[in-house]
Amino acid sequence: MSEYSCFDIIGPVMVGPSSSHTAGAVRLGRFARAIAKELPKEVEILLHGSFAKTYKGHGTDLALLGGLLGMETDDVRIRDSFRHAEEANLRYAFVATDLGEGYHANTAKFIMKLSDGSVKEVVGCSIGGGKVLITELDGFPVEISGAHPTIIDTHMDQPGVIHMITGVLLDYSINIAAMKVFRQEKNTVAYMIIETDQCVSETALQEIRDMQPVLDVKFVKPF
Repeated sequence: MSEYSCFDIIGPVMVGPSSSHTAGAVRLGRFARAIAKELPKEVEILLHGSFAKTYKGHGTDLALLGGLLGMETDDVRIRDSFRHAEEANLRYAFVATDLGEGYHANTAKFIMKLSDGSVKEVVGCSIGGGKVLITELDGFPVEISGAHPTIIDTHMDQPGVIHMITGVLLDYSINIAAMKVFRQEKNTVAYMIIETDQCVSETALQEIRDMQPVLDVKFVKPF
């Protein structure tokens, strides 16, 4: 996991009493929504550690749900997230649990059922000052800070794929700030996380999607 200095943990403008339990929670919800590409039909949110113990009193449940509904950290509607979720026909449940060792104390796991019946999972933690770190996508270990525009690519693990994708970014003068590749087994599915200095156009993203080894491409703006 990346290291953060005290100068990185500065509280944001927000609704709620705690940047970790409210602003960070909103951002986790917003990222989950970006991965789903839609408002899920159903969501189960597993709460670990400090989140599990205090989520009701600190409004973490409202903040996570508000982020999933697309609200910003300073949106006054967060306090009414339950009502807005019901109006949007979003079925939700919060479950206090123990995800095991190795998880940050302020961790939430989103299990989202989408309109096509598929399920997406996102695990992330709130590290303080409203900052977050996404640590798992559909069971894959990742590290996404949300501080930069981010491409999340899923592809078949084979030679040349990274070169092909970064070549498209070069063609569009997109500078790479950070890049990591994750896979569970050789020659199976791999994730590539690319953080960039600029937003990436839909045209460039579509060129990547059209590559034969590529299975899926998502683009997430800083959140």
